[in-house]
Amino acid sequence: MDIYFEGKKQVFADINGFTVKTDQHPRGGGEGMYPEPFTLFLASLGTCAGIYVKGFCDQRGISTDNIRLSQEQQFDPIKKIIKRVDIKIHVPADFPVKYEGAVIQSASLCAVKRHLREDVEMNVVVERE
Repeated sequence: MDIYFEGKKQVFADINGFTVKTDQHPRGGGEGMYPEPFTLFLASLGTCAGIYVKGFCDQRGISTDNIRLSQEQQFDPIKKIIKRVDIKIHVPADFPVKYEGAVIQSASLCAVKRHLREDVEMNVVVERE
């Protein structure tokens, strides 16, 4: 991975033929042209959980057309870090109830999550739509 600088506060990373572009919000001296690095970190949690959910469904022949994930973070203002990440797996009404626990467990296997500090709580639930 090669990391280099562009523009005011832009930091780019070349990884396996892709370029990941980051910037800082204008309040932090950037131009806000690209996501901030921490935003990409948070997105990596959700997309990593998502690929595990997708794999789980694909293995069982369950369509993912109407399945999506949403994510929210709870910030600890004293420690100034994220203390909890909540991920909801939104499934259609016809999603097999017998797989709810297993799809939650699958999402929780995410490699990004497994590299978090142990005191960061991650909560994953299924929500029917």
